[in-house]
Amino acid sequence: MNFRLKSPGLFVTSTDTDVGKTVVTCAIAAALRAGGRRVGVCKPIATGGRKEREGLVSGDAEALAHFADCRAPLAVINPVRYGPAVAPAAAAERAKRPVDDGAIDSALERIESEHDVVLVEGVGGGMVPLDEKRTVLDLAVRLGYPVVVVTRGDLGTLNHTALTCGAITAAGLKLAGLVINRYDAESSDASAATNPLWLARQNHTTVLATLPEAAGVAPERGRLPEEVLEAARVLDWMQVCDRP
Repeated sequence: MNFRLKSPGLFVTSTDTDVGKTVVTCAIAAALRAGGRRVGVCKPIATGGRKEREGLVSGDAEALAHFADCRAPLAVINPVRYGPAVAPAAAAERAKRPVDDGAIDSALERIESEHDVVLVEGVGGGMVPLDEKRTVLDLAVRLGYPVVVVTRGDLGTLNHTALTCGAITAAGLKLAGLVINRYDAESSDASAATNPLWLARQNHTTVLATLPEAAGVAPERGRLPEEVLEAARVLDWMQVCDRP
């Protein structure tokens, strides 16, 4: 059974790890915040991170909180945390501590009660396992939000993106669209010029925004260059968000 949220929102996933989910989610949060919205953010599951006196801290969760100006405790923004930077299933098995759905549900209930819109960032790509039976997409199905796919613009992205989008639609989720991250308009890769068109065409969807390659991108330190933030502001993200 799906965990039913009432607030409009989005689930952000990607074609692979290190494609830029956190950058994109932070940029969307900043755009919504600039439009006067109270933005709630959640990274339900994180692996890796650093040890503090209070426990494990995810840099992704800190970045989301900063750009959304979300005042919820980090333990609420990121309710399930594992130390090793491996897939959640492997981390959970090693820790002998399965993913706590109840903790995720409680965190999201609190976040949505205090905000106008909720952005949920997945971990890794959509098919990353949470345990032997479930993947990140199963989490997205439980929440029911439209899914934004963060992808690359260079060679190889068409295959990775099509596989990801196909899995999303097969799971019965609404594909909200694509965000191309770190797009280099001056790239020597000839495919970079045609990929944006074919990404949309092949997956029967829209490229919602194209965030440029830029120096100084460090969301975990509270830094996103203005050209990245500006590229995300071209869209009214509330029109993309929906109630599950």
